[in-house]
Amino acid sequence: MPLDQIDLDEQYEVKKTDEMSFWDHIEVLRWHLIRSLVVFVVLTLIVFANKDFVFNQIIYGPKQSNFITFKVMCRLAEWLHMPSLCYTPKEWRTVTIALSEAFFVHMQVSIVVGFILSFPYIFWEFWRFIKPGLFHKEVKAARGFVAICSFLFLTGVLFGYYVVSPFAVSFLATYDLPDNQAMNSLGSYIDFITMLTLPLGIIFELPVVIYFLSKIGIVTPEFLRAYRRHTVVIILIVAGIITPSPDIFSQMMVAVPLYGLYEISIVVSGRVVKKRMELEPRV
Repeated sequence: MPLDQIDLDEQYEVKKTDEMSFWDHIEVLRWHLIRSLVVFVVLTLIVFANKDFVFNQIIYGPKQSNFITFKVMCRLAEWLHMPSLCYTPKEWRTVTIALSEAFFVHMQVSIVVGFILSFPYIFWEFWRFIKPGLFHKEVKAARGFVAICSFLFLTGVLFGYYVVSPFAVSFLATYDLPDNQAMNSLGSYIDFITMLTLPLGIIFELPVVIYFLSKIGIVTPEFLRAYRRHTVVIILIVAGIITPSPDIFSQMMVAVPLYGLYEISIVVSGRVVKKRMELEPRV
């Protein structure tokens, strides 16, 4: 496309956006929110209707000895001739301690899973709302933005579900104290699973956050490299907290991907700063 045509497109987009009043923007936003809400509600109802499958195959998966993570660890232990890596959790059951706990937990699970499934569409609607206010070159630079954010979020959720949750849940649920009978409530189990999955989906958006912070000049790759050692310590502490298993291998399974995200963020920041310096006029 010729450069003059790009300029015309940019002027047209700015003019089209400027011609809209405040209430026009609110009306557009309202329909984006309505469509997002409809998709979210529909997926939540589908999850709610498939109670047996959702709980037996998904929710209770990380606490079962035949969970795929434990199978992979045992196969890896056999291949490496390291029997200590093969971890088989003890069997335990959840209990409900309130009359309405089972129903409200069912609702909570449906809402959380419904949100996770609808996140790509909700983010797409958000992108459609802000896209008309961007220049053509800005839209081109953000190509694949929705797909990347959705991929990182779902990757973080799956990482928390398949890697972090099985070891953390099994360790804490079977932790014994003298003269104590453990009774793990269903609500506390769901809260713990949610804490180990949903926040990790947000944490995995770190490269995207660094991209925008670098874009506006708040973060630089030099700053990130300078605090690399501090970050390693923080990551190890976080890994030790969310994976309270005494096995150092399981803690490294958490720490290594998190550190990898930090290194990716440094590369992203470096490319953004380099491109910004190339576009700045030379004196």
